[in-house]
Amino acid sequence: MSYYAIGLGTATRNKEEKIIETWYPQPQLNPGDALIQSVNAIVKHDSGNAVHVLEPAQYKALADVFDAEGLNLNATLLNHAKDSEQTLVLTLLETDAAPANVAEGFLKLHLLSHRLVKPHGTNLDGIFSILHNIAWTSEGPIDLPELPQRQIEARLAGRVIEVNCIDKFPKMADYVVPSGIRIGDTARVRLGAHLGEGTTVMHEGFVNFNAGTDGVSMVEGRISAGVMVGNGSDVGGGASIMGTLSGGGKVVVSMGENCLLGANAGAGIPLGDRCTIEAGLYITAGTKVTMLDSNKDVIKVVKARELAGLSDLLFWRNAVSGRIECLTNKSAIELNSELHSHN
Repeated sequence: MSYYAIGLGTATRNKEEKIIETWYPQPQLNPGDALIQSVNAIVKHDSGNAVHVLEPAQYKALADVFDAEGLNLNATLLNHAKDSEQTLVLTLLETDAAPANVAEGFLKLHLLSHRLVKPHGTNLDGIFSILHNIAWTSEGPIDLPELPQRQIEARLAGRVIEVNCIDKFPKMADYVVPSGIRIGDTARVRLGAHLGEGTTVMHEGFVNFNAGTDGVSMVEGRISAGVMVGNGSDVGGGASIMGTLSGGGKVVVSMGENCLLGANAGAGIPLGDRCTIEAGLYITAGTKVTMLDSNKDVIKVVKARELAGLSDLLFWRNAVSGRIECLTNKSAIELNSELHSHN
């Protein structure tokens, strides 16, 4: 009876009783058969992927099951839920199929931000059509059609609802705070980002969902959806790594280990390990690159896509001719360890 994932959490429902978001404090990837059997018996689940809105009568039995499995956060949530009017849901994923509803989509985003899977490690097909724009406010998520009425009610009660953003994805830190990270502006890291331990995201850095870092990295630029940055790499201020959502391309762009993307630079091809793109230079797949040997003599001219995934490359723009050149880069960058030692 193997299952792909399970999540117990709270849910927000709109006036039509439709779930608009869910929070899972302790999601499980590949949960054990004993846990699944016990849970299925309580919620009367047979098989397949499903979302169960729990009844208070089920809380105690489920709490005992999670407690026996050492899942203390889930047990604590259930033990305190009897005094709350908040909706509790149990989401069961037998397979890694594309998410069919909001609760399933949010569970997969949690798996990414909890570091249980890496970008491209779970099926997110169609998630944009499943999720819808929500007002993420100082009083929690509010369905957009209900926002004006909620604002009136708040004003009449002497409160002001602060609308932090309107988006399909909330900020990660409101749902998951992985260990060993720093984020200068939490609004710039979406739920579904995967931040490796030791990563620092500075105030102008941005990390999209299904994207992130694999270890100790400095992020001062943009990591687009689908992009993974290797351990020890630095995404410089104003720099950008091209994703695949907008351009229609299928190539997965990534940065390997110990790479440097200079300030205001950009990468539109996968980089291997120990690669550097100088500040202000944007390399796309069709960029014509002049290859140089160790004496800086011209070898040949290639399109950058022919260099995709190769290691030890240094890209720069010739200050005299303006042509884009590349040669073997023998010196790996080293991040300042003091910047990450207290994450």
